[in-house]
Amino acid sequence: MDQSGKKQSNKGLQGENKKPAGNQPGRRPPAGGPGNNKGGRKPGFSFYWVYALLAAVFIGLQFFNWGGTATEISQRRFESEILTWDEEDGTDIEKIVIVNQELVEVYIREDRLYKEKYDDVDPGRGIGDQRSGPHYTFRIASVENFENIVREVQGEWPSEDRIDVYAETRRSWGTDVLSWLLPIGLLIAFWIFIMRRMAGGGGPGGQIFNIGKSKATLFDKDTHVSIDFKDVAGLEEAKVELMEIVDFLKNPKKYTELGGKIPKGALLVGPPGTGKTLLAKAVAGQAQVPFFSLSGSDFVEMFVGVGASRVRDLFKQAKEKAPCIIFIDEIDAIGRARGKNPVTGSNDERENTLNQLLAEMDGFGTNIGVIILAATNRADVLDRALMRAGRFDRQIHVEMPDLTEREAIFKVHMKPLKLGKGLKPDFLAKQTPGFSGADIANVCNEAALIAARRNKKVVEKQHFLDAVDRIIGGLEKRNKIISPNEKKVIAYHESGHAAASWMLEHAHPLVKVTIVPRGKALGAAWYLPEERQISTFDQMFDEITSTLGGRAAEEIIFGKISTGALNDLEKVTKQAYAMVVYFGLNKKIGNISFYDSSGQNEYTFTKPYSERTAQTIDEEVSALVEKAYHRAKEILEEHKDKLTRLGDQLLEKEVIFREDLEEIFGERPFPDPETSKEKEIQVGSSVVSSKPGKRN
Repeated sequence: MDQSGKKQSNKGLQGENKKPAGNQPGRRPPAGGPGNNKGGRKPGFSFYWVYALLAAVFIGLQFFNWGGTATEISQRRFESEILTWDEEDGTDIEKIVIVNQELVEVYIREDRLYKEKYDDVDPGRGIGDQRSGPHYTFRIASVENFENIVREVQGEWPSEDRIDVYAETRRSWGTDVLSWLLPIGLLIAFWIFIMRRMAGGGGPGGQIFNIGKSKATLFDKDTHVSIDFKDVAGLEEAKVELMEIVDFLKNPKKYTELGGKIPKGALLVGPPGTGKTLLAKAVAGQAQVPFFSLSGSDFVEMFVGVGASRVRDLFKQAKEKAPCIIFIDEIDAIGRARGKNPVTGSNDERENTLNQLLAEMDGFGTNIGVIILAATNRADVLDRALMRAGRFDRQIHVEMPDLTEREAIFKVHMKPLKLGKGLKPDFLAKQTPGFSGADIANVCNEAALIAARRNKKVVEKQHFLDAVDRIIGGLEKRNKIISPNEKKVIAYHESGHAAASWMLEHAHPLVKVTIVPRGKALGAAWYLPEERQISTFDQMFDEITSTLGGRAAEEIIFGKISTGALNDLEKVTKQAYAMVVYFGLNKKIGNISFYDSSGQNEYTFTKPYSERTAQTIDEEVSALVEKAYHRAKEILEEHKDKLTRLGDQLLEKEVIFREDLEEIFGERPFPDPETSKEKEIQVGSSVVSSKPGKRN
């Protein structure tokens, strides 16, 4: 039922279903596969690099200077040093250009650049030089004022030496183009990013364009399942059924030659944690065929028609990969019986998805080599059309493991642990009745964690026992503040359980009692039950009586009762109601059962019986519980002195065992169930609390 901690090595795709490579005959396949460039193909050229290079060149041209750089000066220096006239040489200025009404460019004659005052002129770098100018630049606030200043200064100059002032409007084409292209480019890049996220990305809104595609995870020859039946302990009957499906996939001719047809599907039914998903993976690993894994909720979406579309896409992919296996976990999410949804009008989409699934599994199309495995723990609510032969041909029940199966599961999960000497799986199997495979895996893991927490080198028996207590009852809370009076009530409450169960023939005999708080329980009692498939009225009545022993002890010792019996009363009420309404163990109601195994009346608001019968049921349940309570009081009154000794001893030691009860009460007057090979420990905890909310 459970996977070992050691993973099996991947052996690749084997058997008759291995498909040949897609290369044509006579052609040599490439030396390197996808992602492997050793001696193989070169990575493909991407045009994105060309775009990036062009963008870099374009941006670089904007900042690259083809000539020198004009020297920036102030307007005052221009007026005092440069805008001058000499009688011999005249003016040094060749021309003045006002650019865009804010920047003045001054050009100096080439034959005058030798002067000392022009030493700060950049001679030029890179391409060209600075001789052609402009040589100086400065900014002005007003063009009109600047022209007036120049005109005023040149008023005394000869007319042939006067300088004209030119106005020029310039545009940087690179900057203009970039100002247009950059916003558009950003919008295009953002649009591409959104489209890719919608097409294949995750997160909210992801996969909008692929919303009708199947979400199944594919395990094929590259990522095939490495689990096989060796990793599944117990469940021998289920493995025999599934091995036949594996044989169908590996050797189909063996059956088709005789006229047989490959089964359409198998439904795994069982409680949570029993290994249904692990069995499906083992089938895929054993058959070495493609394996599609998904959950029933993967078909559910807020858009209309998506579920049916995903079903079609799933089967389309499966046909292309045939022979293969489709595994749908929790199929009750879409396979619930049609018309049984309690919310009117909200089940149309789910029913459409179910209709498409039914059509794909059995419609006019033939899915040769496609086997569907499904798992659920709610087989009673599935649609009848889904359960019929031709769709799910086989229903495989995966039940809780028995003693021998638990021992096999422990062997699997104990392999990776460093164990102490003398620790045997059969002993641990006896301590874990009712545990599923997942629970056993948790026990092994908790035991290893407890050993590490205590700085131990190996995992010992006590660590496993502590792990069982930890999983059943919760973590010990020795620092929980409990008053001495409350502790005394708890001790006598648990002593009442122990004494009543010891003196009743069909009640489970005690193994251990503790008043150490654990989880939400303030006290607990462990019992040694008999594994049985059916129960009689006497057996169930004795169990109810022992469960009420805690409250009866409180009334006998203290003369009053507390809220500590909340968990006991809940358990007793359900059991008494089941005896009267379901099992037909009441003479007044008779041999009638109102149990609905089909689940069809789950959402109805009417009872399957009349108001008069309901009143009779309430009266009989109350009478049954009160009769058991008075019986428990009579037993404890008869042994009140022994009950007091047991309570005092429990107060002193906090934990007592079966041997302590034998010392006080003597040997149990009834023989233990003859189950030497199946003796197990079961917890039946009682809660003593001051608030109803605190219970197990």
